[in-house]
Amino acid sequence: MSNILYITASIRPDGDSVSRGLGQRLVEGLAAKTGANVTTRDLAANDIPYVSAERFAANLAPAAERTPEQVELAAIADELIAELQAADTIVLASPVYNFGPPATLKAWADLVARAGTTFRYTPTGPEGLLTGKKAYLAIASGGTPMGSDIDFMSRWLTFFLGFLGISDVEIVAADGIMGEGGEEKIAAAQEAALKLAA
Repeated sequence: MSNILYITASIRPDGDSVSRGLGQRLVEGLAAKTGANVTTRDLAANDIPYVSAERFAANLAPAAERTPEQVELAAIADELIAELQAADTIVLASPVYNFGPPATLKAWADLVARAGTTFRYTPTGPEGLLTGKKAYLAIASGGTPMGSDIDFMSRWLTFFLGFLGISDVEIVAADGIMGEGGEEKIAAAQEAALKLAA
């Protein structure tokens, strides 16, 4: 049976968050179609830590050589990486905050990017190790048009997933929703999410 990893990053709860609403439609549609198991990771609610020098060293240390303190520090990264490795499909739902990703999403990225585990260095450059997976990005923004010069969210996230080896990425976005026609844009994005998952 396949596995879906559903990652959310909005500080708003279900029902109030546009990105969560889009992500939920994708997950429900994909799960209904494939019968996949769904693992949910709420970055805003789960207190994802930022990387410190000590945590960085613990994450890079081979598991068999970690001190007890390093085992504790690396535990959250180990858990997040295991979720990615087990997933066939990733649905990542996030708002755009100040033209880029929420801080918790960047913290997640810093934890799951582990040399030798999720990517490796080669003579020709870095190589992602999480190949063969499909990712969907459900993005909401108040005023940042996706794909524009001020969109530092979708470009960064697509690049980062590709760095890990996840190059099959599709985006559904409700962007510019704080301006005129915001409700119509949300409705159109919701419809696009349903079609994408069908």
